[in-house]
Amino acid sequence: MFDIGFGELLLVLVLGLIVLGPERLPVAVRTVAGWIRVLRSLATNVQNELAKELKLQELQDSLKKVEEKAELQSLSPELQASMDELREAAESLKKSYQLTPEEAKELEEDETHFHSPESDKKSNSEH
Repeated sequence: MFDIGFGELLLVLVLGLIVLGPERLPVAVRTVAGWIRVLRSLATNVQNELAKELKLQELQDSLKKVEEKAELQSLSPELQASMDELREAAESLKKSYQLTPEEAKELEEDETHFHSPESDKKSNSEH
């Protein structure tokens, strides 16, 4: 990550031992390790939020394209069902993005998964 070699790390530890002393050096190392953990956690959270936002934007763009095509031609029932599923997926992502992490987990657990039109036909023919 920082391209620190063994010799450089050894030099930093020796300098830390000289400056801080043997009593305070372990505490300083633990503190720095804690800061690194927090920074990594924050970076991961930012990456996850950006990924969610990009996915939401992609769904909204594809929904707009389908709506534009729908204005030009009447939709078949399969396309209308797909458009409705896209709209529901975009809304659920938007809701989960605006919720706290605990509320989002509850929503994901309660939410039913979307089905493809083929699986809906199979389930309807079985009944």
